[in-house]
Amino acid sequence: MTFDELLAIVSSGCSPAIRTDSRLVKKGDIFIALKGTSCDGHDFIDQALANGAGCIVCERRQSTPQSPRPADANLVLVEDSSIAAAALAQAVNGRAASKLTNLAVTGTNGKTTVAFLVRSIFDTAGRKCGLIGTVIYDTGSGIRRAKLTTPDCFTIARLQSRMVEAGVKSMIIEASSHALAQNRLAQIPFKAAAFTNLSGDHLDYHKTKQNYLDAKAKLFEGLLPGATAVLNAQSPETKQIAGRTRAKILFYAVDAPAELAAHIESMTLASTVFTIRYKNQRQRIKTPLLGSYNVANHLAAAGLALAAGIDLQTVAAGLAELKSIPGRLEKIESPAPFTVIIDYAHTDDALANVLSTLRPLSPNKLIVVFGCGGDRDRTKRPRMARAAEKFADVVIVTSDNPRTEDPDDIISEILAGFENGPAIPHAELRAPSDELRATKIIEPDRKKAIALAIRLAQKDDTILIAGKGHEDYQIIGKTKIHFSDRETALDRLSKLK
Repeated sequence: MTFDELLAIVSSGCSPAIRTDSRLVKKGDIFIALKGTSCDGHDFIDQALANGAGCIVCERRQSTPQSPRPADANLVLVEDSSIAAAALAQAVNGRAASKLTNLAVTGTNGKTTVAFLVRSIFDTAGRKCGLIGTVIYDTGSGIRRAKLTTPDCFTIARLQSRMVEAGVKSMIIEASSHALAQNRLAQIPFKAAAFTNLSGDHLDYHKTKQNYLDAKAKLFEGLLPGATAVLNAQSPETKQIAGRTRAKILFYAVDAPAELAAHIESMTLASTVFTIRYKNQRQRIKTPLLGSYNVANHLAAAGLALAAGIDLQTVAAGLAELKSIPGRLEKIESPAPFTVIIDYAHTDDALANVLSTLRPLSPNKLIVVFGCGGDRDRTKRPRMARAAEKFADVVIVTSDNPRTEDPDDIISEILAGFENGPAIPHAELRAPSDELRATKIIEPDRKKAIALAIRLAQKDDTILIAGKGHEDYQIIGKTKIHFSDRETALDRLSKLK
């Protein structure tokens, strides 16, 4: 059987079930042998056949003499199983991607903000826009909490099918580097894609920064000549990406020359005011989202919407309409005489961006609580310490999601990045809160660390609780427990006298 013949069968509406997990295969099912990060589906072809698979999609034949060999008619050899899986996913879901105006955003930081801004613009324009991203999956007929920033190709195709059924015409998706490297977005024709930035992250998976960039670049290499690449002119990696796409290029920049540009007029803890310029047009925007990096995110969203045919005036109105994004510089409302903010910043670049934004806006001390995730890129741990030390008056180092690592080991690697004096354990803290400057404190228990920050805060201080943002869980060992920075902060604030 050829792959085209298999596609025809799958597109007919009476396709057998398609499986990528050999344990789930039943008689007559199609099994796709995918190469994963920890195992290779080709090693489980025998099990799929033993379970009754009627068709095997794979990159190579089995060579084990005792294995039950499929008949040639039921063996479909392909060059890349992950691309084949994406094609089958679209075929079994009515090729939903071809019925949508597809937009994507990739980059280390800013993807979620850009995605929410794009959806706000489309809502303002009266055009329903689905969203697949880190926080939610919105199909237009319902919103559910996201499991992965970019899910597998079958989940994406099913979500797109639901969008089409709900009358949605457009989709914005956050494209993670893992998803791009694994071809989860193959077979989706993108009208436009945006690149925000690249900083040190996910090197546990990609191994080198160049591999990380190569994964991001795949999104732009796949764009057709009629599509638009919306690129951050102020990111050093943009030049490489621009040279690897056939699409039209729309550069954007903040307070610098670009086809799509913004000039920041003012910024407070309450709002940012800036002017956006495009093709001799200007629009003034007031947003509660803070920081020049967030103005850059507004430009990325604007570029995607402009590429989709929305006029600048509507774009500006949609950008101004969005009031908050879960876990992104989210202010915790309370009567306390100080400000508490939670943010998802979990890389050194993101943490530096948030803290450098808050530093000049904070009338008094700036206190930060942060940790680093276990079983993830270890190289960023000391860099995050340096970012915190550079901008904050009080740094409280705690746990994030330690996973299978010892939290104390993670904290030790963070502490190695401090350059101006050692950190002290919480139990040894003696100085009155008004004397705390350039102080670094260790409190591995995240709940106690948040409580400590609130106890130390005085009038006009600013507290940043970084790293988890919208997440409502903590992973300790292999167990996921309920934990929310927002709920923890609110509970502690409610007990203030």
